[in-house]
Amino acid sequence: MTATVLPATLTNGLAARLTGRITASGGATTRPVEVFTGAPLAELPTSSPEDVATAVATARRAQASWAATDLAERLRILRRFSTLVLAERSTILDVIQAETGKARWHAFNEALEPVLTTNYYLRKSRDLLRTHRREGMLPLLVRSEELRRPKGVVGIISPWNYPFALSLSDAIPALLAGNAVVVKPDEQTSLSPLLGAELLERAGLPSGVFQIVVGDGPTTGAALVDRADYIGFTGSTASGRVVAERAARRLVGCSLELGGKNPMIVLDDADLDRAVAAAVPACFTNAGQVCMAIERLYVHRGRYEEFLARFVVATRALRLGAGYDFGYDVGALSSSRQLATVTGFVTDAVAGGASIETGGRARPDLGPTFFEPTVLTGLTSSMAGYRAEIFGPVVAVAPFDDDEHAVRLANDTEYGLNASVFGRDMARARRLGARLRAGTVNINDGFTAAYGSMDAPMGGMGSSGVGRRHGAEGMLRYTEAQTVAVQRAAMGQPPSWLSHRTYAAFVATTVAVLARARIR
Repeated sequence: MTATVLPATLTNGLAARLTGRITASGGATTRPVEVFTGAPLAELPTSSPEDVATAVATARRAQASWAATDLAERLRILRRFSTLVLAERSTILDVIQAETGKARWHAFNEALEPVLTTNYYLRKSRDLLRTHRREGMLPLLVRSEELRRPKGVVGIISPWNYPFALSLSDAIPALLAGNAVVVKPDEQTSLSPLLGAELLERAGLPSGVFQIVVGDGPTTGAALVDRADYIGFTGSTASGRVVAERAARRLVGCSLELGGKNPMIVLDDADLDRAVAAAVPACFTNAGQVCMAIERLYVHRGRYEEFLARFVVATRALRLGAGYDFGYDVGALSSSRQLATVTGFVTDAVAGGASIETGGRARPDLGPTFFEPTVLTGLTSSMAGYRAEIFGPVVAVAPFDDDEHAVRLANDTEYGLNASVFGRDMARARRLGARLRAGTVNINDGFTAAYGSMDAPMGGMGSSGVGRRHGAEGMLRYTEAQTVAVQRAAMGQPPSWLSHRTYAAFVATTVAVLARARIR
């Protein structure tokens, strides 16, 4: 199938059907395009601040009964949702590709993520949400328990690069924890989460529990931050700071997964075949529009020339193109704005003296927003792309002299999202990896190993954000911890027949004895 022909799934009224799920009352619309061609894809109503208030109020009313629903029933509904995603994957991939321009294999990986997330929390939710017994103030006299209560209405602001995965994967643990969810996706990529909403409803999710509003960040997104009980945001560091500031004024919690300038270190003992094979997808998956993608590649000076030669050959072999099939390795950038950004970084680097080893050009012959996978050398701190996140199919390769030099180069950034180390000596690679300032570190992999380890937390340090998705924290962030302590006998005041002095001495001795016993 050629990219100029939309799949039947997108020409049979799907978009019109999905737009009815948007909470919007005015006449304003947004018109996303099919990225491969730039042709109109749909016309979506946009949500005003008043519409956001309506969506949150609807979600709040539905949340009370949803939280009271037995966890077993919530689990059954999400299990059916997981099954439906797999069954409807062809339609989901078509929608993801049309909105983002990514290659079909990358769209498949995106569609799979909510399934993996759901399956993980289906296994873990009972233990994470159950009442936990905690040590009481005094043995036998105080019984203390920790309960987990839902936040209420969770607002999810999701990005354009992974609209299906990052709308739904963040919502799933929130839903299982008993929250209602209001999602504000990017205007260009709203159909994917709308399709997810339809699948949730087909799975049995009660009406009102999952709402979608559409509009820009400063208006619609801000209105959601001003009304939700918790905010999950994925996007740029600049926007993340605005969200955090706005949420803080209301004393509302938030988690922020933001930008990255992620390094890969190839040590002198690395298996170069393995390192090259892993570096290519780590740099160019989704045309480099991945927050965890590698943008800086540091190779030991003794292996630098050989690695660079092999890496350039492997990059040139990538099939760049548009198609609703599995015939291409790399797709388009998601918008003309992103194309201009990436082109600007490469132009600036070349003007400053950097060299293009391969790629470096826009490809209008393939479609309006295609850019070749690009390998740069000679990038210096005077160039804009040295420290800024490029977020495109561009990676800079540079040599290092020893482990200390590699660590300094890798940590020379305000970001701290993801990092990678390649080497045969696992103990050495792990020691070096532990010194990198990044929320996830992969040994002999680019980013899939850490991100795909659902039981481990994923998130950033520094300007890459706060909070974590996945693992226990990925669900517990959507809950409030509540302590219930039961006192079985009167405490705190001495009996009438005992002086305060004597009672204080008794309590001090008892505390000391208990401390020694608990330490042992």
